[in-house]
Amino acid sequence: MTQRLAVPPIYSPFEPAIHPRYAAIDKQTSEWADKFAIGSEELRTRLVTHEIGVLAARVLPDAQPEIVGILSDFLLWLFGVDDGCCEEGVTGTDPHDLVPVLSRLIRVAQNPETPMLPDDSLAQGVRDLRGRLALYATPAQTGRWIDGLREYFLALVWEAAHRSRGTIPTLGDYTMMRMGSGADSTAAPMLECAYGYELQQNDRDATAVRALGEMAYFVIAWDNDIFSFHKENRSDKYVINIVQVLEHEYCLTSAEALALAIAQRDRVLCLFVRVREQLLRTAAPELSRYLASLGTYIRAAQDWSLSSRRYTTPDDPADLPIDFTDTPTDDSSDPLPIPPISWWWGLLPR
Repeated sequence: MTQRLAVPPIYSPFEPAIHPRYAAIDKQTSEWADKFAIGSEELRTRLVTHEIGVLAARVLPDAQPEIVGILSDFLLWLFGVDDGCCEEGVTGTDPHDLVPVLSRLIRVAQNPETPMLPDDSLAQGVRDLRGRLALYATPAQTGRWIDGLREYFLALVWEAAHRSRGTIPTLGDYTMMRMGSGADSTAAPMLECAYGYELQQNDRDATAVRALGEMAYFVIAWDNDIFSFHKENRSDKYVINIVQVLEHEYCLTSAEALALAIAQRDRVLCLFVRVREQLLRTAAPELSRYLASLGTYIRAAQDWSLSSRRYTTPDDPADLPIDFTDTPTDDSSDPLPIPPISWWWGLLPR
C-alpha cells in the first residue's frame, strides 16, 4: 500500500462530550506509565504524547475521576501490549512465542497475588489495574473485564499468525477477529461500574443488547482502521487493515476500498441507531444508561482519533477530516454480505 488517501467527513449521529478533568487525567496516566515503565523508553515517550487520558475522558465524561483514571491507565497499558509486544516486538511475529506471554498476563489479571512475573512491567501494570478496578467493580464485572482481555489476546494471536506468514485474512474472518483486537469488550463493564450500576444478566446477555455492543465494536474498529490508514501505510512493518482486506477481497484500489469501508461502517451505525431506539422504548434505567454509553464510546473514539498525534502524525500529516457529517453514505436496511455479522439485521422489525 503506497497510495495516500484523503478521508472525508464521516457520519456520526452522537454529540461529543469530555470529562472536565481531562488534562489532569492525561498527566496522571503519563506518570503511571513512567512508574511502571510500560514499554520501552522510546515507545513510552511516544505513547504519553497521544493524549490517551483525553480518550478515557471522552468515553466516561460524567464519571468519578478515579475511574476515568483507571480506564486511561488501562488504555495506555493496552497500547503497550499492542505496540510493544505485537506490532513492534519480536513476539508479535510468532504466535507460538506470543501465546505463553499473554497467558501469563491473563493469570496475573485473574489473580494479582500470583507470584509470577515480578519484574515484568506489563504484569506489574495489570496487577495494579486489577487491584484498583476491584475497588469499584463487582466480582462479576471484574470477571467480564478479564474475559474481555482473553478475547483481546486471542485476537492478537490470530493477528500474529497472519503476520508470521504475511497473509491477508478473508473479510469474514477479519470482521470476526477485528471486533476483538480492539479490546473494546474490556471497556464494557467499566461503562457500568463507572456510573455505579450493574446490568441485570438477562439484560446484558439479551441478543439485541449483545448485538449492539458488537455493532459499536465494529464501528470503532472500522473507524480506527480508516483514521490510522496513513500512519500504518507509511510503515514498513506488516499490518492488517480493513482497507487492505477489502482491496484483496474484491480486487479494489485503495480509494475504492476506503469508500467501501466507510459505507460498511455507515450501514452498521445506522442499524445501531435503529435497534437502540427500539430497545430504549422499554429499557430499564440501567440499560438505558448503558446503551447511551455505547454511543458516547463510539463518538469518543472518533473525536480522539481526529485529534491525537497517534493518527494525525504531525511530522507527515494525515489527510483527515476536521468535522463530521450527519448524512451516512449507506443507510440501507439490507444485511452486509459478511456472514459473521449478517444476523444483526434480523433484529429489525419486519
